[in-house]
Amino acid sequence: MATPLFVDTALHTLPSVPEEAVEHGEVFTRRWVVDLVLDLVGYTSDKALCDLKLVEPACGSGAFLGAVTSRISASCREQNRPIGDASGAVRALDLLERNVRRSREVVEKHLVDDGWNPADAQQVAATWVEQGDYLLQPEAAQHADYVVGNPPYIRLEDVPADRMTVYRRACPTMGGRADIYVGFFEVALRSLGPGGQLGFICADRWMRNQYGRRLRQLVTKSFSMDLALVMHDVNAFDDQVSAYPAITLISNRGQGTAVAADTTRAFGAPQATDFARWYTSDRTKSVATEAFQAARMPHWFPDEDSWPSASPARLTVLEELTERFQLLENDGTGTRVGIGIATGADKVFLTNDDKLIEDDRLLPMAMVRDTTSGALNWNGTYLVNPWTASGDLVDLAAYPRLAKYLDEHGAALRKRYVAVKQPHRWYKTIDKVDSALARRPKLLFPDMKLTIHPVLDEGGLYPHHNLYFIVSDVWDMRVLGGLLLSKVAEAFVEAYAVKMRGGTLRFQAQYLRKIRVPDPAAISERDRGALAAAFDKRDVRAATEAALRVYGLAELPD
Repeated sequence: MATPLFVDTALHTLPSVPEEAVEHGEVFTRRWVVDLVLDLVGYTSDKALCDLKLVEPACGSGAFLGAVTSRISASCREQNRPIGDASGAVRALDLLERNVRRSREVVEKHLVDDGWNPADAQQVAATWVEQGDYLLQPEAAQHADYVVGNPPYIRLEDVPADRMTVYRRACPTMGGRADIYVGFFEVALRSLGPGGQLGFICADRWMRNQYGRRLRQLVTKSFSMDLALVMHDVNAFDDQVSAYPAITLISNRGQGTAVAADTTRAFGAPQATDFARWYTSDRTKSVATEAFQAARMPHWFPDEDSWPSASPARLTVLEELTERFQLLENDGTGTRVGIGIATGADKVFLTNDDKLIEDDRLLPMAMVRDTTSGALNWNGTYLVNPWTASGDLVDLAAYPRLAKYLDEHGAALRKRYVAVKQPHRWYKTIDKVDSALARRPKLLFPDMKLTIHPVLDEGGLYPHHNLYFIVSDVWDMRVLGGLLLSKVAEAFVEAYAVKMRGGTLRFQAQYLRKIRVPDPAAISERDRGALAAAFDKRDVRAATEAALRVYGLAELPD
């Protein structure tokens, strides 16, 4: 159960909001999903649960508490202990008084139905459930062996401004346009004792979105990402919500084995039991059924910039390649990924008139349309280049035709932000021209494409800002081009990149930099020739076959 965070309880200086105003924040978790979370973290009745501390940060109407109560009751029976021994075993909070009341009723009813004394049941329920704001609790009160639940699904900007300020101060991971649940992850993780476990059914957007970067950094640095069970197509809640849910397990220990799993619409209570049995058995490396597929990996991905999204089998391969191979951008090989020039005024700085100004002020430009066929076919676009080879702006007095042309467009150029900021440099482009780049062989990548599309410029053109480029001191560009034409290289970009409508991928620098490549010197002559030939012929299949050999893979799973 997830409840909203608008009602003032912890800070009396913050404004209250009527409960009716936040009805939309409640999302009820199905019982079988709750049981799955508890099974996966190992919160089972065969343990002495009285001696362990479980915290539920937003208990709502008691969806998790009902299952927790049943397990603690069974544990007490098995251990031959009174239910009163479990008074300190659970701490559940909620902001809404009505939810506190309902949750206590759930706990009390379960205990009485299990045969416990009504007075004892009432006392335990009152002790377990309290009204409060989880994000603003004193740190000393937060210690837990388990933190489980369904955190709220509310954007931080939808919270009243004064409360939002307090939340940001309390939870540094809630940067940008974060959802409230990011703060719940942070507070929960910091509360875990050694070996403690977090188990949330929650949106998984934080694993890839910019606002989740600080949380990913926290997890990568100090915790073990144990499981990501994607449940986007599963009816995990009583109501239909577009929440991209996943069950996420994180533990307070060094990073160990991690499981990536995905589900289909067929995933329900029986399949959840099967998955929990597979997960806890730790026997087989992977499993695939009609309802779910999962794979164990030696580690989770180490980069906090973004975590990849793909099938479990493909994630396992990518994780293996991440372990074995170096990043494409590499100081050792002098390989660099960059973006072409942004002018801030393409209508002025780009021209097809080769007589417009002085010859040495016209720099041939590579445009996206030049790369369409897979071979570079220059269409005659030039940059009106205001930069010297040393990186300074030219003296316009030395170039009268350039000066006259720029002056004719002076009004438009001076309105640009870069010109307002530096009025004496009003005719500069946003980016400087790197004069050496034009001369270098380079691979060009259009920003948006359905598939990876490296195109070779042998040297002589300068890339426009809708093109990304790769240069290298060591790589043969045709060999590297063949490697990057392959489905193996595309798999890295596909796993990290934002997909546009129709499945179009963004081949931006930050995604190209995720690609792992072998040491160029380690590639055999045969494979070098095969990659270069595949690149020349634009033969993706041949490039992929050669790439699989180079990477030591038998296949690339879907």
